[in-house]
Amino acid sequence: MIDPRAGALRDLLTGRLIAATLTPRSPDGIDPDVLKAYFDGLVADGVEALAVAAHTGRGPFLSLAERDLVVSVARRVGVPVLVGVNGDGDHASAQAARAADLGADGVLVFASSGEIVAHHDAIWRAAGLPMIAFDLYLNPYPPADLAELMRHPGVAGLKVARLHDAIACQAGIATARAAGRLAVTGEDRMFGPSLMWGAQAALVGLAAAAVETTAATLRAWRERRFADFVAASARTDALAEATFTMPVDGYVQRMQWIAAAEGRIPTSHVTDPHAPDLPAGEQDRVVEAAR
Repeated sequence: MIDPRAGALRDLLTGRLIAATLTPRSPDGIDPDVLKAYFDGLVADGVEALAVAAHTGRGPFLSLAERDLVVSVARRVGVPVLVGVNGDGDHASAQAARAADLGADGVLVFASSGEIVAHHDAIWRAAGLPMIAFDLYLNPYPPADLAELMRHPGVAGLKVARLHDAIACQAGIATARAAGRLAVTGEDRMFGPSLMWGAQAALVGLAAAAVETTAATLRAWRERRFADFVAASARTDALAEATFTMPVDGYVQRMQWIAAAEGRIPTSHVTDPHAPDLPAGEQDRVVEAAR
């Protein structure tokens, strides 16, 4: 049975576009005013909830003080806030407990290298915040474990991000829905299809910039305007093809470039020290594709 707190988050996020946000920073650090303006701009353009300190925001590399700053600023925007928690054991539980102290609405639990259900249960006991589980292509959950996890009372939903495995994506969505949990697409490269397969909300790094593209796709599907959905989905696919391509982890840098080209963040705050090497001319190609 689902806990009322998890049920409330499930219902709150149903149908919403949740941006896995960037964490813009200059060599001097994170400027709260720049961060607030960036979050406000996303919401103004169609984002309906924020996921901070997730992979797109390089959450695993943020210091405790930086995490507190990002969560606190996001809370001031006025939309639901999810906070990414990463690592195993006490590390993840402490991050979740701190997110609860700061007023987050829930946590996005990174894929664990340990025992899956026990990991989520420890986070639930430490923080009491409803959880969105994360079935990630880099560390996918076995089907039996995923089914058991969806029966945990603190789990509000499942973010499916299998990248190129359509069958696994469909199975994850079906498992979440069968358990009465929210099926959340994290499929930047299968965005439109995952909605047709039954996803009930979206949490994607693709919404960290060029927001109108993904927002229009989700909105058209939600409103059953199918001709508009087909056209919007094609635009979303083109954007994803330009940004979520090899090397895939370079998408964070690519989305930063787009955000800066749109005026969402200053060029002084376009930096990803964890980015892989990207080809010469990549920035021009990506910005042109977004335009």
